[in-house]
Amino acid sequence: QVQMEESGGGLVQAGGSLRLSCGASGIILRIGAMGWYRQAPGKQRELVARITSGGSTNYADSVKGRFTISRDYAKNMVYLQMNSLKPEDTAVYYCNGDVSDYSGTYSAYWGQGTQVTVSA
Repeated sequence: QVQMEESGGGLVQAGGSLRLSCGASGIILRIGAMGWYRQAPGKQRELVARITSGGSTNYADSVKGRFTISRDYAKNMVYLQMNSLKPEDTAVYYCNGDVSDYSGTYSAYWGQGTQVTVSA
């Protein structure tokens, strides 16, 4: 089994910064794309940022220029640096990874989520 564990959420004032971290552990042969999603109360979960195994990135329009996703391939970690935070960024942030076990089959795994709250 594979576990994804996030950390780094919290309460911050508008204009502030937070850095989220997520590590994958367990039976892992290879990790494909990794990403961050968020879900605000009463809304659907949405993609925030994603990074492929080759390092290509894509971002939601609402966070472009403010958020940066990165990976540490050796440590199976993915990070989300969030700057210039806005109250509308308030949500539970989830880490996601496409992980292959020794059968070669990729499956999507999710973390338990970490709360980010931005006060006005």
